[in-house]
Amino acid sequence: MTNSLAPHRITLLTQADCAFCEHAKTVLAKVGADHPLDITEIDLTSEEGRRLGAEAGVLFAPGILLNGEPFSYGRLSERRLRRALKDAATASTTPGDPAPK
Repeated sequence: MTNSLAPHRITLLTQADCAFCEHAKTVLAKVGADHPLDITEIDLTSEEGRRLGAEAGVLFAPGILLNGEPFSYGRLSERRLRRALKDAATASTTPGDPAPK
């Protein structure tokens, strides 16, 4: 398991009867076994979901925001997510590097 001080914040924008949304939940559960994740699920058709989706450029569900930044929409790639989490953990624990802005 990757050791990180704080969990990565995942915002999952979903909608009803969405097979890709169910796939994203499965991927997040698997990845969450290896990386600390704080997952918030928001309905893409809600006022907050529409606002977040528009700001992030999410064209259709599921939309994924990683630590508040747009990450993906549509079918979630487990490999790409794991790579991004590993890169984020490495960047935050590299000694001598300036703190991220």
